[in-house]
Amino acid sequence: MQWLSYKQKDFQERLSTLVALQAVDDPVEKSVAAILHEVAAKGDKALITFAQKFDNVSLSPANFAVKKSEFPKNLSKSFQQAVSQTLRNVQDFSRQSIPRDWEKTNQDGGRVGERYFPFERVGVYIPGGTAPLVSTCIMTIAIAKTAGVKEIVVCTPCDQDGKVNPHVLYAAVQSGATEIYRIGGAHAIGAMAYGTDTIKRVDKIVGPGNAYVTAAKRQVYGRVDIDLIAGPSEVLIIADKHSNPSYIAMDMLAQAEHGSGNERAILVTDDEAVGHSTAQHLAQYALDHSRKELTRPVLKKGVYVIHVRNLKQAVDVTNFIAPEHLEIHARSARSIMKDIRNVGAVFLGEFTPASVGDFVAGPSHVLPTGGTARSFSGLSITDFFRRMSVIEYDKLSLRKAVETVEEFATAEGLEAHGLSASIRF
Repeated sequence: MQWLSYKQKDFQERLSTLVALQAVDDPVEKSVAAILHEVAAKGDKALITFAQKFDNVSLSPANFAVKKSEFPKNLSKSFQQAVSQTLRNVQDFSRQSIPRDWEKTNQDGGRVGERYFPFERVGVYIPGGTAPLVSTCIMTIAIAKTAGVKEIVVCTPCDQDGKVNPHVLYAAVQSGATEIYRIGGAHAIGAMAYGTDTIKRVDKIVGPGNAYVTAAKRQVYGRVDIDLIAGPSEVLIIADKHSNPSYIAMDMLAQAEHGSGNERAILVTDDEAVGHSTAQHLAQYALDHSRKELTRPVLKKGVYVIHVRNLKQAVDVTNFIAPEHLEIHARSARSIMKDIRNVGAVFLGEFTPASVGDFVAGPSHVLPTGGTARSFSGLSITDFFRRMSVIEYDKLSLRKAVETVEEFATAEGLEAHGLSASIRF
């Protein structure tokens, strides 16, 4: 663990290093730009080439899509029940935020309002690799389905035999996917953004991914909409003398095990003893961890204890760092939360580990990382709707507004704008 303390003269400077946004990796960006160019120009042929190059798998347009005959039929009942439970929670949570159409009369007497429409076709990226994110299927696809999206396209990597993780397949189907393609990486993002002969383009792309997928989403934004730019996972935990160091240590290890090596786990406490005890527990747990080779880089460079003067300063530090996940283990967690502003999701009390948000609670676990919680929110059902404003004036209401229209038209030098209103009188 790396230690920071409010007693250090350079405390604020050292703290600032924790909020430096991840720099754009130029080699990755250039590589992704070339991949996207190829996909846009050559379509299916490029997908075949990149599948062979990056995943060592031979594909053809005929087997891009996963067929119903490949859907798993023998997964354990306990897993199926887990999917069902999370689906209900995610759907119920999402329904609470469905936007509603509205209209009202403004001061001119005109009618104004908004209408909301779900996207017609959405693309969802589900990562594979050493930790296939089965739960991400529910945290993305199920929300799109609840919003009323008609076509939900899933792209996810396959193994060298062309097989997609069966748990991912099951969760994707149960969540409402209408098309599933065994294609991963930046070229999958390109296929969804530009379209090919086999894969029809989408209107929006959501879901996490590695540095190449993230760069691809950044580069296709504007041609299609995206959810957010999500990087390596992170957690910040506020604790006091009453907190349980063993709980804290395991929650920190849970963030470290994702596998990129760039995850972060930060303990902020006003009690040094809790920090030292947590460090001891974490070292012990890490020794026997099944993914210890993957967690070692994180434990070496991405785990911090920040000793603060009091819990008020802990809140200030949290808002400054703007973490993806915030766990409040200190007593009076709800009272502390009142002053929290810049986080992706808050987990209150020592019996609410971030893993319940990852797997079951209801809100999506697709959240802003790397300090971007100051500017972005986590994925929600509103991300699957387009908003259209509605304006209706009659002769009387336009008469009340025409002078204002003319004033702005004159100020902006747009004569016809003013005349387009005044000509009616």
